[in-house]
Amino acid sequence: MPLVVVVSAMGKTTNLLEKLVPGATEASETTSLRQQLEEYHRNIASALMPDNMDVQHKIGNLLSSLDHLCSTLPPDTEHYNYNYDQVVSHGELLSTTIIAEYINSLGINTLWLDARQIIKTDSHYREGRVDWPATQEAIDTLSIDSMPFRVILTQGFIGGTANGQTTTLGREGSDYSAAILAHCLNAENMTIWKDVPGFLNADPKFFADTVKISQIPYNEAIELAYYGASVIHPKTVKPIQNKSIPLYIRSFITPDAEGSSIGDYKAIVPETPLYIFKNNQILLSILPRDYSFIAEDNLQVIFGLLNELGIRVNLMQNSALSFSICVDNNPQRIGVLVDRLKSMFRVRYNENLQLVTIRYYTQEVIDSIVAGRPILLEQRSRTTEQIIVPCK
Repeated sequence: MPLVVVVSAMGKTTNLLEKLVPGATEASETTSLRQQLEEYHRNIASALMPDNMDVQHKIGNLLSSLDHLCSTLPPDTEHYNYNYDQVVSHGELLSTTIIAEYINSLGINTLWLDARQIIKTDSHYREGRVDWPATQEAIDTLSIDSMPFRVILTQGFIGGTANGQTTTLGREGSDYSAAILAHCLNAENMTIWKDVPGFLNADPKFFADTVKISQIPYNEAIELAYYGASVIHPKTVKPIQNKSIPLYIRSFITPDAEGSSIGDYKAIVPETPLYIFKNNQILLSILPRDYSFIAEDNLQVIFGLLNELGIRVNLMQNSALSFSICVDNNPQRIGVLVDRLKSMFRVRYNENLQLVTIRYYTQEVIDSIVAGRPILLEQRSRTTEQIIVPCK
């Protein structure tokens, strides 16, 4: 079987493209952003392939497609999620076009494959839900294992609906794309290449002395990803666990180093506290207007709204008279949620918060992390401590 390579957008391209979504940025600023996008990708292509005009032509075609979308899509809130996927997906299309051309220029027979033709989703824009039977059928039809190529190169993060509309799988979704393909292709293994030496027990941005975890069981990796471990997308592990496909996390800085592996292991090695930090959190407390209990009918309404707006709950807690949820502070979605909730409930909220999750905690570890900050909410199980505190 050829080597299947899944590539995400380059650098901070996704962040830049988010600002080009119609309605997201003042028109006076978009020209400069669009110029930055073009210069960045053309310069990379020129540095890699100075005399390759074909790749420059392909870049131009993709940028023309982007310009057309940005000028014709309706810049309103109702269409924002759809617009987002059509525009932001160009980051992966640009990166894979350049990289496929470069690998071919090295004499390695490589096929550029459009992920929208093989990873099929519903029309839940920005959080496309995979249609597994349709995806499996599309991949089987291609017969990738018998293709006459050494490398099949495709995009992470993006997919397509049955009627050909572009969708995305959620931010940082390229790992998930690779896991989908690994599952459908019955891959021998999957490797994620990062700028860190493996799965670390803490983000090196926050901790000077981190510990590399050599072996992680599937169930533990799922838990850590759910809590927000940034090294893997939350949905990545399940597709490969279902077929017992080993997952390796290795560094492209030191490619010969061993890295970390996720598989059918009994326990984490070595056992050590693991820290996960999620910043820019908002804590919403939802209370009935008449001081009645928060009961199942209230919760049904609240979770219905969360599902409708595509808001994921990071932590929740309820008492007799209130229901509190901690979520990512996405202003566009949270603003709508709060307005809708206020028509039925009293709503209070705190912003600029940090959610800290500690696996295999000790009280000493908790105290060092809190560092005197007030704890707004706390949950503790036998293995996991979660606390919400103001950001430092």
